[in-house]
Amino acid sequence: MIRAADLRGADAVAVGRLVEDYLRQTESEKVAHGAAPAPASDALPDAYRREVDDPADAYGDCRVFVAELDGEVVGVVVLRPDAEGVEIKRLWASPEVRGRGVGSGLLDAAIAAGSGDVRLSVWDWRGDVIRLYESRGFVRVPSWDARPALVCMRFSPREGS
Repeated sequence: MIRAADLRGADAVAVGRLVEDYLRQTESEKVAHGAAPAPASDALPDAYRREVDDPADAYGDCRVFVAELDGEVVGVVVLRPDAEGVEIKRLWASPEVRGRGVGSGLLDAAIAAGSGDVRLSVWDWRGDVIRLYESRGFVRVPSWDARPALVCMRFSPREGS
């Protein structure tokens, strides 16, 4: 089941945990792919702490949806409004539930919730995720991010992609 997150209540801890898992995986991959130097400690960069510790505050201007399986929150998507529609800032399904449609359900909810274009950026080494985005009609677009390993993508309901 995909539903709006209750960041001021029952879902705050689960969303913080899922976002932390996402950020730790991403930081590890960035090091492994040469996109970032190895950190001095296993602590998350300070820029991310608020998302983990207080998602209600960090995502105050966002729409957040969670995926639930068997009563447990196992996935999250964070949508930040922008001038063109929304940007997917975080999309994560717990590794234990991958292959069960959680990521697809969250992505479909993000597309349905958008009022206009849906944008995102994804690391180029995440081929499976890129294929998921492309299967939903996202296309690669010129980058709005200076980091060379990021692929920027857009879904436009006006164009069907």
